[in-house]
Amino acid sequence: MNTIYTKNAPDAIGPYSQAIQVGNMVYTSGQIAIDPATGNVEAADIEGQSRQVMKNLEAVLAAAGCTFANVVKTTCFLKDVAKDFAAFNAIYAEALGDCKPARSCVGVAELPKGVLVEVEVIAIRNE
Repeated sequence: MNTIYTKNAPDAIGPYSQAIQVGNMVYTSGQIAIDPATGNVEAADIEGQSRQVMKNLEAVLAAAGCTFANVVKTTCFLKDVAKDFAAFNAIYAEALGDCKPARSCVGVAELPKGVLVEVEVIAIRNE
């Protein structure tokens, strides 16, 4: 088991790792819209937060030797599914390109730091 860490994604805000690699599997922790340069949530809207989340995930995946093309499963958490699903979905689709992993998307009452979206992924690293 290897711990994955990059300064290009936000530091964990609790007792967890950005990602863990076990064999050729990579499991990321949920990423929220913290800008790693400032340590703050800079965007207030779903579009800005979704873009930051996907950038953070891309950085963690890169540190593990992966891209979105390696992703096989995502779990997405939205504070307001009714209001934000379409906008989030558009940015998610743009970030993943031709990759269409299995996905769950659920509405939640609250997310850390009051953000609107959190996403975690499972990827298979090509050896």
